[in-house]
Amino acid sequence: MKNRFIAAMGTYAVLAILAGFTLDGGLLRNAIWILMAGLAIKTYIAHRAGW
Repeated sequence: MKNRFIAAMGTYAVLAILAGFTLDGGLLRNAIWILMAGLAIKTYIAHRAGW
């Protein structure tokens, strides 16, 4: 379970970094970063709850 959590967090980080380098303009890039942060928080909460 811990390996899956680390892989998920790493994937979110990589996607957020790629969005920062590839997307122009602030609105879309910020929306993607907010989405990735939300998914990371959701994953963290599920991990802590033991789901």
